Amino acid sequence: MAERRRRLSVRGGEWAFAVVGLPLALLGGVYAFAVLYAGTLLSLTVLGLPFVVAALLGARGLGALHRRLVGRLLGERVEAPAEVPRPAGVFARGRVVLTDPVAWRSLLYLLLRLPLGVLGFVTAVAIPLGCVWLVGFPLWVRLPQPGARPADWLDAASVALGVVLLSAVPGAIRLLSEANRRLARLLLGPARAQRRVRELEAARAVLLADNTDQFRRLERDLHDGTQARLVALAITLSLADDALSSADGPDFRRLRSLVERARTQTDDTVAELRRLTRGVHPVALDGGLGEALPGLAATSPVPVTVRLDLRERPHPAVARALYFCAAELLTNVAKHSGAESAELTACAADGRIRLSVRDDGRGGAALGTGTGTGLTGLAERLAAVDGALRVDSPPGGPTVVTAELPTRLC
Repeated sequence: MAERRRRLSVRGGEWAFAVVGLPLALLGGVYAFAVLYAGTLLSLTVLGLPFVVAALLGARGLGALHRRLVGRLLGERVEAPAEVPRPAGVFARGRVVLTDPVAWRSLLYLLLRLPLGVLGFVTAVAIPLGCVWLVGFPLWVRLPQPGARPADWLDAASVALGVVLLSAVPGAIRLLSEANRRLARLLLGPARAQRRVRELEAARAVLLADNTDQFRRLERDLHDGTQARLVALAITLSLADDALSSADGPDFRRLRSLVERARTQTDDTVAELRRLTRGVHPVALDGGLGEALPGLAATSPVPVTVRLDLRERPHPAVARALYFCAAELLTNVAKHSGAESAELTACAADGRIRLSVRDDGRGGAALGTGTGTGLTGLAERLAAVDGALRVDSPPGGPTVVTAELPTRLC
């Protein structure tokens, strides 16, 4: 029921956008043509550059109005671009505006939006009114005539044409709305460089938060685990010292027992430290991914076939991210997929490295599901090293998760 209401709301918004959007489309189109015409005429005068600067700022403002209208009526949330930098000096600010890709793309949007706006209004208003006239044509043609007029093929053709055109209007509105969504996404959002900077900033924030959590967890484990084991070892060695310096002579039986306890505590402490340091830097990576990935696959409870073609050695940060990615994916296969076998493939060539994990399980994995698979967090961690994660997991399987990263970090 909620999904049906949402669809009806979207359909209503599309019709409203086709009708209400016409005045803004006309305003933007006339503005863009006026700017180009006047800018061309004034280009040889002193007023040319100041006029273009002001016009581009105005185009940015009109683009913001269109972006809000698209978001409100079409449900397309277009990310707002960054504000124009304001360096010191009039000439510096003018140069920034003249080289602002967002302003020029907004001006192009205003030009392209005009025909779409007119076409949308014609489709939503003029064509339905024409269809009503066509369907009622047999009645309109008989009203001014005093006598009865027999029906002919023209009456039937007008009614059929009106019904056909009217039935095609909703589909045409949907197509035009999708075209408006794509145009807004393409031209009203941040420029590619700005979008890339924002993605890297978000990835860096995720990486910093993840590293902070890891260090806090490491600190807690060292305090609650390793430090407690070392304190217990110190107490055992103190008791052993007391057994050696006893007034009645050394108690060798008790001393042997304490030495055995100290040895066990030492082994447990070393194992605990190895477990903790493995989360910081896997020792297996010292020999490269060619040795680390097969060793990782060998520890999986699900049989894993490994295929490697690593012609290039990636950056240590990339290798570490890929190793933990493989570990996370193999853990997901064992815990969630119900698979009987899996395949791990890694290849590195031409400056890119690709890791793929395929299993024959039940499928249904997806980014952003929050079902415990951790795929969304994994994608965010890969983005921090300019990587991307793709998931192909139809219900019933098979599931293929692919991570692709550059072998070198700029």
